Amino acid sequence: MSKIAPCLWFDGAAEEAARFYCSLLPGSRIDRVVQAPSDNPSTAGGAVILVEFTLAGQGWVALNGGPGKPHGDAISFQIYTEGQAETDRLWDAIVSAGGAEMACSWCRDRWGVRWQIVPRRMMELLSDPDPARARAAFDAMSAMVRIDIAAIEAAADAA
Repeated sequence: MSKIAPCLWFDGAAEEAARFYCSLLPGSRIDRVVQAPSDNPSTAGGAVILVEFTLAGQGWVALNGGPGKPHGDAISFQIYTEGQAETDRLWDAIVSAGGAEMACSWCRDRWGVRWQIVPRRMMELLSDPDPARARAAFDAMSAMVRIDIAAIEAAADAA
């Protein structure tokens, strides 16, 4: 297990969410499912209270902590992609499974967790040493919801 692991709070869906996340990325697995040893404010004894999982090599925890703690925009998790096909696959998996599109590579899964599906090529273009190319790439990206790498490249090339 990692020395530090993000802990995501759920209201009874920790195992379902962890299994969904593990289905998205290679190098992912459920490491441990922990049942509550006794009744507590968020779960009944014997119910899943904690799921430790590895997502693309990084340790995570999903906690069934109960209601009233919704996920928000203050934190999101970036998934760096290698091309448009991977970008589209991940975006579609998250959004079509009860999630929602947001803006500029952001989407939200059905539990309200925010994800950024970020092509590495987009990051290269946003940090182009030519300020005009970087600005054009940024402006193109800012107008998007799902990222279109070819459109960002075209905007940078036109600068």
